[in-house]
Amino acid sequence: MKIAVSIFSFLAILIGTVLFMQFQVYSDEVDSIEKGYQYSQEIEIVYHGESLDIRQHFKNLPTEEISIEWPKKAINPNCFIENENSCARLSEDSLTFKPGETRAQSISYVIPLEKGLQSSKLMKDVFATLKKGNVQFSTVHISTQPEIQGEWVTGLPLIGEQKLTLVNYTMFSGRGAVKDLFWQDGDIDLHHQSDVLSIYSKTEMKPAFYEKLKTVNFLSDDYFAVINGTNMDSLEGYRMLFLPNLTVEKLQHTVVISQLEAMYEFGDSPNWVKELVASYLTGTVFGSDKTKEVAATITNQMTDEQLDDWLARLQALEGRKMNTKVLDEQLSEVLGASTKYITMSATTEGSYPFLFNDPREIYVNLHKQEAIQVVLKDGEILYSADSLLNELGYDVKTGENGYYVTSETRAFRFPHDPGFYVFNQRRYNTVSMPIKKVAGQYFIEEAWLQRLFLVELTKSENRITITAPGEQQ
Repeated sequence: MKIAVSIFSFLAILIGTVLFMQFQVYSDEVDSIEKGYQYSQEIEIVYHGESLDIRQHFKNLPTEEISIEWPKKAINPNCFIENENSCARLSEDSLTFKPGETRAQSISYVIPLEKGLQSSKLMKDVFATLKKGNVQFSTVHISTQPEIQGEWVTGLPLIGEQKLTLVNYTMFSGRGAVKDLFWQDGDIDLHHQSDVLSIYSKTEMKPAFYEKLKTVNFLSDDYFAVINGTNMDSLEGYRMLFLPNLTVEKLQHTVVISQLEAMYEFGDSPNWVKELVASYLTGTVFGSDKTKEVAATITNQMTDEQLDDWLARLQALEGRKMNTKVLDEQLSEVLGASTKYITMSATTEGSYPFLFNDPREIYVNLHKQEAIQVVLKDGEILYSADSLLNELGYDVKTGENGYYVTSETRAFRFPHDPGFYVFNQRRYNTVSMPIKKVAGQYFIEEAWLQRLFLVELTKSENRITITAPGEQQ
């Protein structure tokens, strides 16, 4: 095994020297330009029959104390003596790197594999991390006995593979962290690798797949490994996407949404909201039918200049919370009028009709109302009927023959079809409809509200006051 390790070390140096020299320039630039806790790492993995023996080298460390978070399954956590300073900062309990000027430190540990190396099993969180640290660059070396025939996946770009008499060696390297390992026996191969992703599959994809893939716009250059298949535990991997029956549409959706989730804080927002934001950022509408309908409705409300403003605002929100309320606020700014269109669309199965909302506070008989909406639709000002009429002292209900509004002395029926309404059992013909149903909710038109329910309306810059007959302001 010593010979195998020697060959492994030689190959690592041979393949990694140029790449790591390039990284050192990058690393120095990061330190000189960006303030913060950032580091690079190089990980050496040797697979033995029942374990992964790991050496992990941290570089470009800050001089402050650093907490080490060991993998939960790790045993024998220890120093790896690469040179006289490689463990100078490791505490006696191996839980921290103590303050010091040495910028590179090395550790070693073992990850037991209860049943040995299993094909299609995702090994999660197998590497140590540094608390509050941000990994800028990772290099991973893996060596196994020559009889181990299969493909390793880390989520990083594959740099090279060597299959020799005494050892099989694989190297990955790229920007960002690496957390998981995946191994598949000899029935998958790396068929495609670009600046953004790798595609591993049992069979080669058709030429039309790759031609279509060229047209896909991704949101960032964050790298992903896409495996055309599944893992035995159906787990999600860090920077690994398991997509059985792979198509370009499925790949685009999964990669773009993954990139988007790394850029924004969506919380519990529905998936179509993510698709909506991604559609504008990529310039390609994709996702569910609801996403496409909402996107088309929003786009139809805007000029080309407003669309440019909308895109710029979405890009400026990177790193912040993103939900329907935030999107509506930005959309209202772009359009120059208040709307809750995206928020209301989240309450319905399909797309909600596009409405402008009056943002002023609503008072009825001097009492502030939270439930009453005032919207503008087709040139009409509409008030949410149920909550407003209840506040005015009426009972409301929906029956087979229309919408009923009653009090002790007054009774209205507004049929579902236009043409008339009934007041105290007398029919009155109309041209317009006093009560309208919008997205399952009843609204009353402003002029009809004043005419039929005898209210007084007073409007100021920040407030709409509705006063019932006999009430004092």
